[in-house]
Amino acid sequence: GFKFPARRVTVNLAPAQTRKEGTHYDLPIALAALSASGHLPGGPWEASHCFVGELALDGTLRPVPGVLAMSLEARARGFETMVVPSANAAEAEASGIKVMPVGSLREAARFLGAEGPETESSFEDDGPESGKAPGSEAMLFERNGARIEDLGPRSGAARSRTCMSEVKGQSLAKRALELAAAGGHNVAMFGPPGTGKTMLARAFAGILPPLTFPEILEATGIHSAAGIARGLVVTPPYRAPHHTGSYVALVGGGASPRPGEITLAHTGVLFLDEFPEFDKRVLEALRQPLEDRRVTVARAKHTIDFPARFILIAAMNPCPCGFRGTKTRNCVCAPRDIARYERKLSGPIVDRIDVWLQVAEVKHTDLSAESTEEKSITIKEKITKARAIQSARFAAEKISLNAEMSAKQLTQFVKLSKELTDLLNTSATRLMLSARAYHRVIKLARTIADLDNSADIKEPHLLEALQYRPKIQN
Repeated sequence: GFKFPARRVTVNLAPAQTRKEGTHYDLPIALAALSASGHLPGGPWEASHCFVGELALDGTLRPVPGVLAMSLEARARGFETMVVPSANAAEAEASGIKVMPVGSLREAARFLGAEGPETESSFEDDGPESGKAPGSEAMLFERNGARIEDLGPRSGAARSRTCMSEVKGQSLAKRALELAAAGGHNVAMFGPPGTGKTMLARAFAGILPPLTFPEILEATGIHSAAGIARGLVVTPPYRAPHHTGSYVALVGGGASPRPGEITLAHTGVLFLDEFPEFDKRVLEALRQPLEDRRVTVARAKHTIDFPARFILIAAMNPCPCGFRGTKTRNCVCAPRDIARYERKLSGPIVDRIDVWLQVAEVKHTDLSAESTEEKSITIKEKITKARAIQSARFAAEKISLNAEMSAKQLTQFVKLSKELTDLLNTSATRLMLSARAYHRVIKLARTIADLDNSADIKEPHLLEALQYRPKIQN
């Protein structure tokens, strides 16, 4: 509806060395053209406002991915207001910046004072003069005082998850998963098919405490940038990629690097079923995120670091056919096939997994018995208390869980008596533990002590941690 100058318009996207792609530049480019042609009056908005949005040919605005990350950066750079498509408003508001949702280019131009064609506008009753944008009650909250109910639409909050009480038997497996959830430890489950490994992994996501507000922003920003966000991510993500997935799909990358499944599981759970069947490159690529909580994607012109702080749950069979060591069926695998299957897991990967758990076959009588199993909500309460102990312990550090401790922090926060040190050293020699595995045993023992509400690690805690070292040879 605006009169556009009948001449060539040159748009300069600076700086030139920054790669630019995507449709989120549509709205700012259109507004810049209107400003240059005299349709928009100048004013303070030129320095205090930023704009993002995709334009349809009829001038309506469409949502774009990555708005939360953009709004966080805009707020950090001192912008006061962000003009976004209406569908992106709730996502942008989570950053705390003032948000002005608009439905079309005309609305955006009128908001900036343009005198264009008359059109219906959502700002007739509550315009810029009032200083209040739709939804602003939920937007200008403080980090510590925000309620989850104030955060707008949520992604995955209503997703049904398996309850631990639905898993019959497997008390040892449930205990190990409880430890993993409490301290953020990685788990590998091995056992014959049909013993409940996948069901346990799904139930594991349900015993994790809700995300903190900073974690909500991190997870939502990642999912938004990947274009899969459907509101705010307030529950720990659960990602379960298939073992036939490509290296780029799992690790991230591409011509324009995008986050993979490893990063999409940030603040949540990454479940890798049929663990040895994954591509060897994928398994070796897990080394960095399991150790550093991030994955680096290097390209010729630039390098990108994606966050990858997740709990790994790996599941595997004892052999290719799955029945080695079972009482019900005979294994048909040749020795060389078993050796090849086990060699897919390298020593460095084995060292980075804290809990190695054998999931045994369940008796039929246990399957038909009336359930008296502990429910996920009860387990979650114990995990929340253990994590509160860890948060208090690491209040002055940049970590929050025992599994994240460095060697220096381990020396600072965990003290073993001489008797326990001798026991650990003797066991480490017999089990041929590496230095990394040695430290991971101590971290796991510290988590067991936290669940037991014990200030110090005691002998039962250390012995239980030692029993979770791998019982398979690689």
